[in-house]
Formats: sequence, C-alpha cells, structure tokens
Amino acid sequence: MGEWWQRNIMEPGKLPLLLALTAFVLTFVITRVITRLIRAGKGPFGNVESGGVHIHHVVPGVVLTLAGGFGAVAGGRHGFGSAFAAVVFGVGAGLVLDEFALILHLDDVYWTEAGRKSVEAVVLTAALVGLVLAGFTPFGVDGMSDDELRDRANVVATVAANFFFSLLALAKGKARLAVFGVIVPFIALIGAIRLARPGSPWSRRFYGRRPRARARSRLRAYRHDRRWSGPRRAVQDWIGGRPDPPPPHHT
Repeated sequence: MGEWWQRNIMEPGKLPLLLALTAFVLTFVITRVITRLIRAGKGPFGNVESGGVHIHHVVPGVVLTLAGGFGAVAGGRHGFGSAFAAVVFGVGAGLVLDEFALILHLDDVYWTEAGRKSVEAVVLTAALVGLVLAGFTPFGVDGMSDDELRDRANVVATVAANFFFSLLALAKGKARLAVFGVIVPFIALIGAIRLARPGSPWSRRFYGRRPRARARSRLRAYRHDRRWSGPRRAVQDWIGGRPDPPPPHHT
C-alpha cells in the first residue's frame, strides 16, 4: 500500500487533488446535516443573518474557493502550502455547489423541487474528480516496467472509448449515463446506442424527418421517467432532504 501510495498519489502530485475531493465531499455532507437540523429546529445551529439579510453559505464558499484556487496556483503541487490551499478550495467548492440551484435560479430554492439540482451537481462533480484522481495514467510516474506501461495504456484507451460513448449519450440527452459511463466502463454505451430523448441535440438533428423515431423516442422517455422517477427521487431525498411541497394555488 505504501509503494502504491507513493507511486500513484505522491509521485504524480495528486495529493492536493485527493485532499480537495475529500474536503469537498465532507463539506457537502456536514452542510446538509446542519441545514437539516436547522430546518427541523434541532441542535444549536441557526441561520446566519446580518441586518435582516440571510447570508447563504454560498457567500463564504465563494471567498474560500477564490482563496484556495489562487493559493493552489501559487503553491504548486507539493508542500504544505499546496495541501492547505487544496483543502480550502475543497471546502469552498462544497459550500458553493451545495447552493448551485440558488445560483442557477437566482432565488432561494434550497428546499424546493428545483433545489435538487444542487445535489446532482455535487454528485456529478465528485464523480468526475474521482475519475481524474483514480486515473492510472503514466504521466508523472517514474521507473515503470513494460507491463505497467501496457496496463496503463489499456486503461487510458478504455477511458477514451468510454468518453466517446459518453459524448454520444450526452448528445442524446442522457446526462447521468454520460457522466457515470466515463467512470464505469461501457455504461455510456447503453445511452449511446439507444434512442435519443425528445428535445436532445441528437433528436433535433437526426429525427427531424423521422416521425416514427420521434414517436418512439417520446414513448420510451415517458416509460423510462414513469419507471425511474420514484427511485431517483427517493435517493435524492435521502442525500439532500425532502423538498417542501409546492404552495397551494388559490383561485
């Protein structure tokens, strides 16, 4: 384990990235726990206000992200300074993306249906950074044998193929399959070979004069959403908390 750590984390200079990812995930988890406690009226925590204005945690998140980012650029990839800057950046990024939906909608939608976008942004970001961290590329690693070079070249080729399939899946409107297909081999292939979702770039480009393909695409999307919307919502509620019900409409 020590040799693997030295060759694949320390030698290529990936320790700051590992620290940033760890701080990012922990910050998101801790922040969600605290916000749930505040929402439930439990514990010693409360909203931060100044002059009657609610200070969202995206504000200190932006400050920490800027400080950590500039510190990382100045500190390089080695030493205590770069490690500390990576942790600061990870904490700031976690606070910012936890309120990604607020930035997207320019409204306090944290506990609404639209607030689920924050959870999706955090999960996708963590997955992509984890892919970069775990990538067994030979760059930065010295003294590898021919077998190690071949093994890593095979991994790079596999990742490249998955990335190509992910681009096709993304063009077909299947963002989740596209992202996780980069991480898990050939998952994106499912999205790449199946019908595109209605309104996707692929559908607009290639289904314009194919009414039967458009009809099949709409029917498949409807069946898929009806089958998986419940489990997907349950997972999102477990991670980010159940959103508030929409207000009743008065007539």
